[in-house]
Amino acid sequence: MQASSARPLRVLVVGAGVSGISVARGLLRDGHEVTLFDQRANTQAGGGAVTIWSNGETVLRQLGVDMGGAGQLLSSVRVRTSTGRRIATVDVSALARRLGASVRMVPRQVLLERLMDGFPRDAIRCNARATRVVTMPDGVAVGFDDGSVVEGDLLIGADGLHSVIRDVVGAPAAEATGWCSWQGLVSVPELGDRDVAYIVIGERGNSGVWPAGDDKVQWWFDLPWAHDFVRPERPIEVIRSTFSGWSDSVDLVLDKLTDADLARSPYPHFRHPVPGALNAGPVTLLGDAAHTMPPTLAQGTNQALLDTMVLCASLADLRADSGRTALSRALRTYEKTRRRQVRAVSKAASLQVSHGESVLRPAALVPDRLHTWVLTRFVRSTSHPGIAARVNRDLAVARPVASGRR
Repeated sequence: MQASSARPLRVLVVGAGVSGISVARGLLRDGHEVTLFDQRANTQAGGGAVTIWSNGETVLRQLGVDMGGAGQLLSSVRVRTSTGRRIATVDVSALARRLGASVRMVPRQVLLERLMDGFPRDAIRCNARATRVVTMPDGVAVGFDDGSVVEGDLLIGADGLHSVIRDVVGAPAAEATGWCSWQGLVSVPELGDRDVAYIVIGERGNSGVWPAGDDKVQWWFDLPWAHDFVRPERPIEVIRSTFSGWSDSVDLVLDKLTDADLARSPYPHFRHPVPGALNAGPVTLLGDAAHTMPPTLAQGTNQALLDTMVLCASLADLRADSGRTALSRALRTYEKTRRRQVRAVSKAASLQVSHGESVLRPAALVPDRLHTWVLTRFVRSTSHPGIAARVNRDLAVARPVASGRR
């Protein structure tokens, strides 16, 4: 992975959220020139917290992002039914030991701040909404709503569920799954076991209470959703009438919530059909723009980070004089490499989770160590361990990782 003296690739990234900043860090680390564009006025992150599993933590290390002290390290996930029946306790600490990286819950804004530490702010252009893309013999041009046009060697669409770049390349639109999440962050100092996450499954919905650092918890309540959904005037009453009494931790959260905490909810669940080869020349997709999926497995951010690792590895040896054919081949290799793993994760995340007691009873007969083994095997098998090992080895030998927080 030795850099040549030729001009580096000029990379345009549309979307300056977690996905866009992550891939930009990796490409800058590898010697490319990167400019990010975002239609928002600033790069403040919305939403609550995200789970960084061991696969995502590994990529953050490669990017030189120090996550020490961020959010809350998790030791276990306890799964129960809405009537109190125990289903499983997943040993997250054992999973982390086997995969060589921790698992943590971290507020999205904290994650973005860590990603932005040491990042060149002049590489980000806000208030820039992409409206058109033109591929050329020697690169790609992006037009924006203010009339400006920027040219580069390649374009990465990291602009989320409603991606403009996804529309441009003709990938199929996202499909609603019929569920939605009411979710957010709230302070619950009374909650014990700060390193234990809870999932409660019922016949009419699902709930989760995951500690996210200090006294903050990420909470969610999943309910059916349809396109003709009418938001209730007092949503907190609907949530309480459905989920009260499910567990002590759920009741603690419900006691804290008001309609104001539900103002941004619900968030409908969507799933992108993962596209085949895009055949889009010097254009590709990353993160939710490529593969939005339901939050059931809490893998969305982690899959975007894995996109970053594989894409950067595919482009590491390329420079501007490598030629359009070599660049297109590298992008198609990245897409093909990610397709199989992403489809597996997306399919698993889209499985029906809400069930009655009779359906869940057999799962309670499975030993906890087997539940832990299955999840560990799943995370490992969908995480490109061979590519991760090669990237880590090459970084250690060839070049230092960009500095992060100290």
